[in-house]
Amino acid sequence: MSYQRLAYDDQDSTLQMQADCVACATRLPRPRTAVDVSAVLAEPPSLEYDDFPVDQPKRAITVSEAAAHLASRLHLHLD
Repeated sequence: MSYQRLAYDDQDSTLQMQADCVACATRLPRPRTAVDVSAVLAEPPSLEYDDFPVDQPKRAITVSEAAAHLASRLHLHLD
């Protein structure tokens, strides 16, 4: 009889599952990520009103004919 290893083998003990995880972790390459220290240490943007004296214009929302047709079939009202 051959042994078939399942993805989630509930018959294993917790120590065996931990050993499997450690074995996988030691063989996987660690990703090398460059951390931009200046971005981490930079101050967050201000939320004060005086820092944004000009009101930004709102974007116009357009509804295409296909979206309007789909909404009407779903009984949605896009007025």
